[in-house]
Amino acid sequence: MTIRRISLTLFILFLMIPIYWLVMMSFKSNTEITTQLTFWPSHWTLSHYQDIFNSGKWTGSFLHSLSYVVINVAITLPLAIPAAYAFSRYDFIADKHLFFWFLTNLMAPPAVFLIPYFQLYHSIHLFDTVFAVALAHTLFNLPLAVWILEGFMSGVPREIDETAYLDGYSLPRFFIKIFIPLIGSGIGVAAFFCFMFSWIELLLANTLTSSNAMPFATKMSSAFTASGTDWGILAASGTLTLIPGILVIWFVRHRIASGFALGRV
Repeated sequence: MTIRRISLTLFILFLMIPIYWLVMMSFKSNTEITTQLTFWPSHWTLSHYQDIFNSGKWTGSFLHSLSYVVINVAITLPLAIPAAYAFSRYDFIADKHLFFWFLTNLMAPPAVFLIPYFQLYHSIHLFDTVFAVALAHTLFNLPLAVWILEGFMSGVPREIDETAYLDGYSLPRFFIKIFIPLIGSGIGVAAFFCFMFSWIELLLANTLTSSNAMPFATKMSSAFTASGTDWGILAASGTLTLIPGILVIWFVRHRIASGFALGRV
């Protein structure tokens, strides 16, 4: 047991080293970052964070990233829940082939859909908006969410549906009152994976936007200039990108833990 705990502690420390180094760099001056190898700042500074929060472009790009992630999750889950319920409860023509086709969308890299999306969004004036990125990410998140939720729904006995029908429940009322609470862990897991994909995806987000909906990760590239790299700004912005993911994990940690134990993830 002791060896297991020591190994687990060492493994966690190994994983935390890059995050610790990134956070410490964000509180150092650029001179200290480039000239000294120190484990914590000799002179703590918040100047990099002040530069970010005092810049409308930095805060705007952060809000853009949050916006298309939230929109993506808000679109994906309401579409995925009834689709997963249909795959879980009903038999229809080519249902298994259609379910497999959903999964094949996950096998294609985002670059495959880049040019069609780019041309389509330009033609319907959706280019450089948060909705362009959110809808593009839905193409990848919807099959994943359906696949995750179908596994959770299949674990719910069909007798519950039949009993609710005999008790006079309509389908919407049955979903809201009974079924959704039963698959709450699955919804939490699906929302978590949708959020993480949309938050870290850069290729589509960078190509389908220019200035009005620039994502935060693209704005980070402005730290690289002809005069050199602003390592402090880069570290501070990198630290800020960790915060939404940490908050999401914190609020849905119980759902995720039970979801990993019960679902097909």
